[in-house]
Amino acid sequence: MASRQKRKAAEVVEELPASQNVIAQFKSVDGESTGPPLNLPVNATPDQLEMLLNQLMNTSDDPQPYSFYVEETEITKNLWSDMKTKSTEESITIVYQPQAVFKVRAVTRCSSTLSGHTEAILSVAFSPDGTQLATGSGDTTVRIWDLNTETPQHTLKGHKGWVLYIAWAPDGKTLASGSMDNTVRLWDPKTGKALGDGLKGHTKWITCLAWEPYHLNSKANRLASSSKDHTVRVWDTSMRRMIMSISQHTAAVTCVKWGGEGLIYTASQDKTIKVWNSSGVLVKTLQGHGHWVNSLALSTDFVLRTGPYDHTGKRFKTEEEGQKLALERYQAAKGKQPERLVSGSDDFTMFFWEPEANKKPLARLTGHQKLVNHVSFSPDGRLIASASFDNSVKLWDGQSGKFIASLRGHVGPVYQICWSSDSRMLISSSKDTTLKIWDLKTKKIKLDLPGHLDEVFSVDWSPGGDKVASGGKDRQLKVWRH
Repeated sequence: MASRQKRKAAEVVEELPASQNVIAQFKSVDGESTGPPLNLPVNATPDQLEMLLNQLMNTSDDPQPYSFYVEETEITKNLWSDMKTKSTEESITIVYQPQAVFKVRAVTRCSSTLSGHTEAILSVAFSPDGTQLATGSGDTTVRIWDLNTETPQHTLKGHKGWVLYIAWAPDGKTLASGSMDNTVRLWDPKTGKALGDGLKGHTKWITCLAWEPYHLNSKANRLASSSKDHTVRVWDTSMRRMIMSISQHTAAVTCVKWGGEGLIYTASQDKTIKVWNSSGVLVKTLQGHGHWVNSLALSTDFVLRTGPYDHTGKRFKTEEEGQKLALERYQAAKGKQPERLVSGSDDFTMFFWEPEANKKPLARLTGHQKLVNHVSFSPDGRLIASASFDNSVKLWDGQSGKFIASLRGHVGPVYQICWSSDSRMLISSSKDTTLKIWDLKTKKIKLDLPGHLDEVFSVDWSPGGDKVASGGKDRQLKVWRH
């Protein structure tokens, strides 16, 4: 059997054009060798390498897409032009990484502009399965929009102050909103009715919300809220009571994340990030930033957000089945490594952490000229994108934190970024009234999406990849499609 594989691989190698050769060994990201060392022509292209690797792995009937790296440089043209050390004497290692099998198409046009909000839209979010869309606004309301007809569906009234943040429960059955009126409210997105009264306890406004991941709790009834009052509160949403209050920060808490291992991460204007276990006990304090910490991202964010739902739109029958699916997706996304965390700050830098393993940062990511407003891991965890008030978006390696590229094109501060679910594209929203879609292969603008009449505060790409929604100061919600 092995000899037939070798023979097939040799045939593919022979088909490549004659030129100088180099000895190359394919390795997976985890460092496992695939196949024997091969004598490859130096002008082998990524497509030829992909064909060869699929032969070696015996998947040529159902070929998988891969990207290839030599010494951490991606092979985009051919081995010779992308290799750092030009030598055919030494053998090289080609590290391959599988890419998403499905492809998301870039959204190209605005399919509808929806008005209704009477103040700026501050938060836009698709539900975990991508079938529902919600917006939170300075007009104190939350709105749910019908994505099939692209019309307003429900207006959720109850807050007395600006709605600063909205978050879908991982099962998509509850929507939470946090407001400047110091309360968290829960809504039934299907009927648009409030689930009881506001959750009271915070003494200042709510800055961020995070639900417990579905694979840890399929009842989806635990929610963490962070506030300017220096505390984080964890609520039982079915009993509508506070389970615990976490209060060791000495300034406003700007961001909260609930990780896949049950840890809660909080970032604060006291320059620290704190890690808590699910009983509210402080596990670690991550220090290093010289100014407010604005944004946190986990390498598993995408699977935690989508839980049991993947791009195929498959439905699960029971809660147990859903939880099992969510756990499988989480474990596949996490791989053999600990969950990684990246933090962006007003000190113009980002830090890269593995909080489960170590309280020292793995890397300090420098290069932005102004504050870092938003950080985000790609769904496959391989890249980090950061948005800054220096008008740029920067890309970093999701394993090492090394700088990859600057994406320039915006002429105003960039507020938010969001990845397509196949990790091949990135969309950014800016003060300059535009959205831009970036192609990760070329590191260039793929599409410019003008149309908003003022600053675009918030953008979200649906988990299935077919729609983008954006909102901002012009009070209009725009839905974009192919």
